[in-house]
Amino acid sequence: MENKTGTLYVVGTPIGNLGDISPRAIDILRHVDFVVCEDTRVTGSLLRRFEISKEMFVSEDSREKAVAPVILERLKSGLDAAVVSDAGTPCISDPGFRIVRACRLEGVPVVPIPGACAFVAALSASGLPSDSFLFAGFLQPKSSVRKNFFKSRADFPHTIIFYESPYRIEKFIDDALEILGPDRIVCVAKEISKIHESFFVGSLKDVKHSLGLSSIKGEFVVLVAPADFKL
Repeated sequence: MENKTGTLYVVGTPIGNLGDISPRAIDILRHVDFVVCEDTRVTGSLLRRFEISKEMFVSEDSREKAVAPVILERLKSGLDAAVVSDAGTPCISDPGFRIVRACRLEGVPVVPIPGACAFVAALSASGLPSDSFLFAGFLQPKSSVRKNFFKSRADFPHTIIFYESPYRIEKFIDDALEILGPDRIVCVAKEISKIHESFFVGSLKDVKHSLGLSSIKGEFVVLVAPADFKL
């Protein structure tokens, strides 16, 4: 009898508050034979929180291409695996894409286990148009790249969503202010679902001022409204 191929589960994990993990995600993590993660320290802490002990494989960005064939062979041998990121949904500006692609090409089942996603949470609470949007993720860190992106989409008729780090958020806002103008409506969401969760919504000029009065530690989601949108 031909061996049954295992299944890859793409498991969304909390982006801050551990209460956001779903019962189904916990069940899957208990069920699988091994877990593919970005950092064993982060995922190990999550697993211990729910009294789960699993073999873990590291597949952060720089190693994913090399690890994908190894994971694929284990799945083809009949083992089940879960791929997780440090926080949120794998493959969404996080590792996982190459492993999922390898599975799809080889006919290995891939099952999503929905969970937290920072940009979806930010969009839902922003008050900006949410019927259609572009998720741009992390832009390249160079100011010239950001400015060119803003110029090319200054009249884009849908909300644009970015991820940004605390090290570049101020430069990001400065570049957006220069290209898009002080009256463009934006939302900057910081540390979603964590103790210091904050939303700054308004014109770029006002949001820049508010950010200057607050801590910029943490992870950021930035949403830029269409040019004709007014609060």
